[in-house]
Amino acid sequence: MDCRVCAATGDVWFRMGNGGGGGVGEVGQIGGFSHESEHDLAVMVRDFLEVGSSGNDSRYSSDSDSGFCDLVRLADHISYYKLSADQYESDLLSVVNSLLQSIKATDLHLVKSGTCNASCVRFSLVKLLRLSGYDAAVCASKWQGSGKVPGGDHEYIDVINHKYNGSSERLIIDIDFRSHFEIARAVESYDRILNSLPVIYVGSLAKLKWFLQAMVEAASSSLKQNSMPLPPWRSLSYLQAKWHSPYQRRFNPDEQTSVLPSEPKQCIRLLKSMQSSLRSEIEVERLFKPINSENNRRLKLERWRHSLIRTL
Repeated sequence: MDCRVCAATGDVWFRMGNGGGGGVGEVGQIGGFSHESEHDLAVMVRDFLEVGSSGNDSRYSSDSDSGFCDLVRLADHISYYKLSADQYESDLLSVVNSLLQSIKATDLHLVKSGTCNASCVRFSLVKLLRLSGYDAAVCASKWQGSGKVPGGDHEYIDVINHKYNGSSERLIIDIDFRSHFEIARAVESYDRILNSLPVIYVGSLAKLKWFLQAMVEAASSSLKQNSMPLPPWRSLSYLQAKWHSPYQRRFNPDEQTSVLPSEPKQCIRLLKSMQSSLRSEIEVERLFKPINSENNRRLKLERWRHSLIRTL
């Protein structure tokens, strides 16, 4: 495929990605609080393996023609996944976005030892969701290393949607979604894909797997252009382990006080960064809504045309 065609196909999408709020520097600041047991060591290992010993510490690299086309194709997939939410998911996402924006620094009253991992933000959000009638909880998952997959742990939120027919569906909420896919020396188009991901993921495990598969392929393509392998902690198996491993649901933190001598500064920075990214994401979607509406109209007309041809 001519890469000029790829560029034309992905032009609007990539412009949306650029405006998605916060570059890698800002996202990296969020990712610094990722709740993974190997975090400190992984950062050093990642820097060594991904950046390498070439002495080139440039944050971005240029795309090759074939690599750019691959990433544009994956960008289209991700754009489709973002639009594939059902009504319950869309409503829940709107509620989550609104509630997260309403959280204030003074609401973060969680006291935990060790490195901040944004638990106070998650428990604050879960409290508001439960007050809004949702069966929400903070989930703490943990898994052992196996083969090339390192062991680790992760913390996220889930909501159980109890349906009228007696069945239920578990939806995942990850408030720091982009940090799971950061890589060193990413090519520019990968950075655009990263910034086009939802700031907060809300959806099923099945839908989550679509995002993971696309981002692992995109990361592999980006690293391949710099002659670097995909690190184990960016593999599909490792990423899936975060949400598919055994977990415990919790509604309240282990330690909590009503008055703190000082606010948890790391969580406050994380909260403000998330809120800023959310505002940027909402603004970008508002600006591009007419374009998306026109694209949807054209798709409906195209489907109608093909349906008419089949009946003739």
